[in-house]
Amino acid sequence: MKVLLLNGSCKANGSTFTALTEVAKVLENNGIETEIFQIGANPVRDCIGCGQCADKYRCIFDDDAVNEFIDKAKQADGFVFGSPTYYAHADGRILCFLDRAFYAGKRWFSHKPAAMLAVARRAGTTAAIDTLNKYATIAEMPLVSSTYWNMAFGSKPEDIFKDEEGLQTMRNLGENMSWLLKCIDCAKTNGIPVPETRAKIRTNFIKD
Repeated sequence: MKVLLLNGSCKANGSTFTALTEVAKVLENNGIETEIFQIGANPVRDCIGCGQCADKYRCIFDDDAVNEFIDKAKQADGFVFGSPTYYAHADGRILCFLDRAFYAGKRWFSHKPAAMLAVARRAGTTAAIDTLNKYATIAEMPLVSSTYWNMAFGSKPEDIFKDEEGLQTMRNLGENMSWLLKCIDCAKTNGIPVPETRAKIRTNFIKD
């Protein structure tokens, strides 16, 4: 089993990475392989709604890391998406990144457990997590929770280690993710299939 952790910060070894690392340590201790995928500091395109990903399962734009992440998602059994918090919401770059990743590669995320976490100096984390949760809930992904909302506080990596409750939350998140992945694996072993997704009915509220 493998969990792919997305670091939505442009800082490779910043506070978000530090929080993700705490989750990854617990997963590894439970025998689950992990990989932290760094978005990086280069520009990330926004989705333009062109629809050309519909039958390719890849984004038409290939000049950033989105398609690389989609390729890795195919082999992942679970996900943790981490974001810094700036203006009381998730980082704009991770939102652009996930808009395209989920539009193009939704089939590789469906029915796989996901956890969203946010890091901030002081406030805005709950709004960030709420925004990120929406990607998982539209892709039929079970959400993994912890003993508090999945957040940690610190403007610098070393500050995260002072947030003892935040660290505990990250570690319990790792334990819960490990447990759920093993439950899903047990279901597969015992012939319990993934739920069949019915064809989507698209409606709007405009009446003739």
